[in-house]
Amino acid sequence: MSIVKKTSKFLSYILRHHPETIGLHLDSEGWADVDELLQKAAEQGRDIDRALLLDAVANNDKKRFALSEDGRKIRAQQGHSTGQVAIDYPPQEPPEVLYHGTADRFWPSIREQGLLAKSRHHVHLSGDFDTAVKVGQRHGKVMVLKVLAQKMYQDGHRFYLSGNHVWLADHVPPQYIVVEDGSE
Repeated sequence: MSIVKKTSKFLSYILRHHPETIGLHLDSEGWADVDELLQKAAEQGRDIDRALLLDAVANNDKKRFALSEDGRKIRAQQGHSTGQVAIDYPPQEPPEVLYHGTADRFWPSIREQGLLAKSRHHVHLSGDFDTAVKVGQRHGKVMVLKVLAQKMYQDGHRFYLSGNHVWLADHVPPQYIVVEDGSE
């Protein structure tokens, strides 16, 4: 695994889930001071300099990270499981359908309860089938679910769009979920 990919995985772990493992503080919007992050990483034996961090941010295939305009702060775009972070994305009107990739073993629970955020702040949805397949592959035998997003929205549910174009919802009730076979 390349040093850039290792750095990206480290950043995901720290900025999305466990900043406390290196003693890093995130503000309520998930921002961390870049210099503090680099210092704390070095104290843990991580050899990450500013150039490597910038490379990991710029070349992350999912664009998981954002830098502030002045480059002094960094955060994960979404996917936080740490309770102290709740990025305030404005509500957005979604397209007609969105997709969610998962493993087929989760279908009985999803059919009963819908899609739940669980340890994260939101359910993550994609605007295209292929991305949902890639996400679902991480969890086992892939099942892609089509979410009737526009219908949900019309019924009063809110959607948000993260900075890296991942659609977010608080919960997707089961009546808005259709098993997608990819034939569209």
